[in-house]
Amino acid sequence: RNAARIFNADHCFFVTNGTSTSNKMVWHHTVAPGDVVVVDRNCHKSNLHAIIMTGAIPVFLKPTRNHYGIIGPIPQSEFEPEAIKAKIRANPLLQHVDADAVKPRIMTLTQSTYDGVLYNTETIKQMLDGYVENLHFDEAWLPHAAFHPFYGTYHAMGKKRPRPQQSVVYSTQSIHKLLAGISQASHVLVQDSQNVKLDRYLFNEAYLMHTSTSPQYSIIASCDVAAAMMEPPGGTAMVEESIAEALDFRRAMRKVAQDFGKNDWWFKVWGPDKLVQDGIGRADDWIIKNGTAKSKSWHGFGKLAPGFNMLDPIKATIVTPGLNLDGKFDKTGIPASIVTKFLAEHGVVVEKTGLYSFFIMFTIGITKGRWNTLLTALQQFKDDYDRNQPMWRIMPEFCAQHRRYERMGLRDLCQHVHELYARYDIARLTTDMYLSELTPAMRPADAYACIARREVERVEIDDLEGRVTVGLVTPYPPGIPLLIPGEVFNRKIVDYLKFAREFALMCPGFESDIHGLVEVKDDNGNVRYFADCVAGKR
Repeated sequence: RNAARIFNADHCFFVTNGTSTSNKMVWHHTVAPGDVVVVDRNCHKSNLHAIIMTGAIPVFLKPTRNHYGIIGPIPQSEFEPEAIKAKIRANPLLQHVDADAVKPRIMTLTQSTYDGVLYNTETIKQMLDGYVENLHFDEAWLPHAAFHPFYGTYHAMGKKRPRPQQSVVYSTQSIHKLLAGISQASHVLVQDSQNVKLDRYLFNEAYLMHTSTSPQYSIIASCDVAAAMMEPPGGTAMVEESIAEALDFRRAMRKVAQDFGKNDWWFKVWGPDKLVQDGIGRADDWIIKNGTAKSKSWHGFGKLAPGFNMLDPIKATIVTPGLNLDGKFDKTGIPASIVTKFLAEHGVVVEKTGLYSFFIMFTIGITKGRWNTLLTALQQFKDDYDRNQPMWRIMPEFCAQHRRYERMGLRDLCQHVHELYARYDIARLTTDMYLSELTPAMRPADAYACIARREVERVEIDDLEGRVTVGLVTPYPPGIPLLIPGEVFNRKIVDYLKFAREFALMCPGFESDIHGLVEVKDDNGNVRYFADCVAGKR
């Protein structure tokens, strides 16, 4: 009850095995087999697992994406009930459903995205109240937002905000990611609507289905402690300190760029063009706005609805040289995977890595001393790159695993990988793949059930076009599921998988890790790649 009060909720349930489990609890309480559900296409895989487990039939909201590989927001127009009804009509699995009569059981939205883009939740509530019964905001990376006015209405539950008339609001948050919880600490927050109250006894059935009968009590205690720590004014001060440190880092990165001058290169931090000179400035500085006739937008997501999205300043995407926002490659470039491997050997581990960007977060407790370590390591990388230092000297652990690179210089290696990316136009290939139309051929639960029934055929990637997957297919980077069970491999996906196979041969150590692919070595030591598909289904 105390944690619920602190987090502006009516109910709070501590969860001891992560927000993946919190998501499944929400879904098993709200969704039944055959229900229509509305889901963010780039959601966390736990929500896709929940689709499989509940037997739901999803229609997906498609986010934007820029050529850096940064996932943008779902356009506001996608949330219009008429747009969702159109998706229901177009879904071959829902031909038996009257799109005008059915009401989706749940809407699940990733808030924030994995690059820090937030949605104005009040706008979404107003658009969907009474049409979608349950509004679920997966706020695994946003538990701090409720404690500082900077975030306004760009999080699920706040003080003195109107409740929806009918729709119950859920927020699932990772206490261990950004607050003071220990690993796997999470909670489910629930806000009753004006007319519908949560039945705690019924929710408890879903809770008991997914929680352990032997919980780690220290995780529960850490949820309690984290909530107490965040109660204002202390929590407000800690969040403000995180924002201040993140902005100090951004300013420091720009200062280094100025020191090097326009004719030299340096990394840049993705975000608004203008930063306040001191302090945290105004939240309006971080609202994602459209470009003008005189200047292009800094985000590259196309035209967005005014006031619908905001960038969380504590989440920083660092862009490496070599790729422009329009998807064109420069003559020289520095793939991010090489930078992050270098950083790892210097004691800095990043959250995620893209083609020419990597992501860090300024969680509570990050100090100038800690982000200075990153800044110093990036300056060391630049110095080693400019001198073309031998790889064996600057990245000995990596070279011990991949001896072919020992005698190469750092700059030579960067250029080698960069030219391969450019030759295959991998930025556009990846963007087109994620934005391509995906066709469902079976309910996710039915396709997944083929695994248990052993009605599975292992198909080599050259022959995958038109086949139906039985599992998730998830390339890393970016770690977003590309296909879910029951969907069909299309030409663009197969082209990407062929590229990944060739690239793995040309650049071992920098290959994409694609969950859902099966690697099989033949008698000659050659690796072949397969995917598990529904037997006989085309």
